[in-house]
Amino acid sequence: MSAVPGTAAPAPARGRFAWAMFDWANQPYFTVVITFIYGPYFVTYLVGDPVQGQSLWGYTQSAAGLLIALTAPFLGAIADAGGPRKPWILAFTALCIVGAGALWFGLPGADWTMLAFIMAMVVVGTVGVEFAVVFNNAMLPNLVPDDRMGRLSGFGWGLGYVGGLVALVIVLAVTLPEPPLFGLDRASQAHNRFVGPLTAVWFALFVIPMFVFTPDQPRTGLGRAAAVRAGITNLLTTLGKLRQYRNIALYLVARMIYYDGQTAIFAFGGIYAAGLFGWGTTELGLFGIIILVFGAVGCFVGGAMDDRLGSRFTVTLALIGLLIATLGVLSIGDGKVLFVVPAALPVADDGLFATPAEWLFIALAVLLGISGGPAQAASRTMLARLAPRDMVAEFYGLYALSGKATAFMAPFAVGVLTQATDSQRGGLSIVVVFLVVGLVLLRFVHEQRTEPLTRR
Repeated sequence: MSAVPGTAAPAPARGRFAWAMFDWANQPYFTVVITFIYGPYFVTYLVGDPVQGQSLWGYTQSAAGLLIALTAPFLGAIADAGGPRKPWILAFTALCIVGAGALWFGLPGADWTMLAFIMAMVVVGTVGVEFAVVFNNAMLPNLVPDDRMGRLSGFGWGLGYVGGLVALVIVLAVTLPEPPLFGLDRASQAHNRFVGPLTAVWFALFVIPMFVFTPDQPRTGLGRAAAVRAGITNLLTTLGKLRQYRNIALYLVARMIYYDGQTAIFAFGGIYAAGLFGWGTTELGLFGIIILVFGAVGCFVGGAMDDRLGSRFTVTLALIGLLIATLGVLSIGDGKVLFVVPAALPVADDGLFATPAEWLFIALAVLLGISGGPAQAASRTMLARLAPRDMVAEFYGLYALSGKATAFMAPFAVGVLTQATDSQRGGLSIVVVFLVVGLVLLRFVHEQRTEPLTRR
């Protein structure tokens, strides 16, 4: 039998720090590939049209989300039955490295064959990093006592934001000089494309401490085939009796919905700004730095709040902040801010962040950052507080499902609405619905651990 998570002595300090380093290792993929650099590059240069590009990017993210939704719970249950998490993390980290590295080949003005290849590599990279996160999350309850999980989870997310920030600063340091450093050619957009290989190398390098220093779950004694059979059987049993885990089920549904909205506003925020203001790499990079700095602050403060006031309270407060920021972002356009106040949008050569509309957008970036970090960190902790101790990875597989079962729907909805309204703002407006519904459902979740059902 495996050790029961949370009952063993806390992991050594270097093991806990190395576990948190995993967030530092994977965050640049989300920061410079998905959100601030490669995503806008895909829209602006690979596709060349903001509306069509936002739609295609939405469909790409929805395809990755669907793959994760269909398989994550089974893989989590199999990992619970077999024990160790690190082999899974290694395999999926390698998958992400391959997908990210291949983004270098996405030259501007790509034909449909190259676009399809790049979209496929984004799916590969996203599936790899998201699955690696599932199994890293499942290690949390075995590293610290329950009353310290919030701090460790918040520290990990905060460290991840700092890692994303450092990676973004490196990107700007390389791309801002004229010509860009290392012979990167602007004509071929090499200064944007190199973020793929940079992310791959970063992940490969900084994931090493977790493999070396963080203790893994012991083996259960089951062989691979037996672990697969036991994992699938246990998962099906859990799903069949999920109504008896009603509190966890309600939390997973609530998280499924609000996480969709949260993910969409971050995934499309840079793309929206690029289309709305015509921002390039410099502006988008600085925009990202602001979000990451305040995201790290939010994580560190939110971790302490999580342990002191509870995960549900922390998530609720963070979601309210995200909702206000999203409404603020959507209020900018058509020569107005806050929907009705006249404000000029930027024109060519008017300087960096020179208009009131951009100032408001930057202020909203502060709120997005300081709210987004705690929303993610406390959500991860809350499941660890609710799930039966011997079913942690299984429920983190369901947690990944709750993050991805409809996550393919949010980007898909953004893509469809963008096309239908011929407007980036119209497409992004669906985010408000996801945040509000998730926030309402979360109100009915009780923060208490559920005892495991008897396996048959």
